[in-house]
Amino acid sequence: MSLSGEYVQDWALVDVETSGLRPGRDRVLSLAVMTVDRNWREVRRYTTLLDPGVDPGPVHIHGLTAERLRGAPTFDKVASRVAEMLHGRVLVAHNAPFDYDFLAGEFARAAVVMPVRRRLCTLELNRRLVPPTPDLQLTTLVDYYDVTRYQAHDALGDTLMLSGVFRRSLESAARLGMELPFTACPPRQTSRYPVSIPKARCPYRNPGRLDSALVQGMKVAFTGDTELPRLELATRAAAAGLNVMGNVSRHTSVLVANESFRTTGKAEKALAAGVPVIDEPLFLRLLEEVKPGEPA
Repeated sequence: MSLSGEYVQDWALVDVETSGLRPGRDRVLSLAVMTVDRNWREVRRYTTLLDPGVDPGPVHIHGLTAERLRGAPTFDKVASRVAEMLHGRVLVAHNAPFDYDFLAGEFARAAVVMPVRRRLCTLELNRRLVPPTPDLQLTTLVDYYDVTRYQAHDALGDTLMLSGVFRRSLESAARLGMELPFTACPPRQTSRYPVSIPKARCPYRNPGRLDSALVQGMKVAFTGDTELPRLELATRAAAAGLNVMGNVSRHTSVLVANESFRTTGKAEKALAAGVPVIDEPLFLRLLEEVKPGEPA
């Protein structure tokens, strides 16, 4: 069937596999992007594993163990390439809010603009089409639309199945004259700050304020612009046995800040409470030799 009108776009089909379900806390472990032109010809295809720097989560679902991810690039190393493929195209995914929010979080951590202005969800599209299927899972729609099956919960496999389902869904929508469920995606401010810093229970007692060395259990907070993404700093600190805090109190051991720190609320609290303030380079040097702490 020949498509025309709003059914003809430059598309970017996307799938991500993640360490969990919360974009602010969990990370992308693998992704696949396939771009398709207005004549439905594949333009480019890119897929990669990613080193998230965190536990990979439900390995029984996606099969991506820490060993498999070791040595893979971090997202900031591939962000420009992915952005180039997304630029000027409509992002398409099955349950698109999920994939979009995870990608937006990764782009924000990498301080790279995510160039997506519209997206389309094939799950939402099929809710409107109401196919006679028991559910609207991607693999169910693959069988309904009689397209090729690939390995599920694999970023590239899911993207290839998405391509077939989306094409057939577009044809069905065109026959019905149905308006497509485009969603506008306003530009998101890029930042080195994470969507949120994951909080984990620290297994060590707080030894008090920083003197000359970091000690496991110290409460550490960050403020202002940093050279490394804030989430990476927090992850390194937690891995060393420090207790990463989202705010400053009289119990805070040290605040990490660079030149512009005096303009932030955390800095004002730290100065008022007498909390030591050090810059990022010194913090990273101290992080190399953290002293053992007392177990909680």
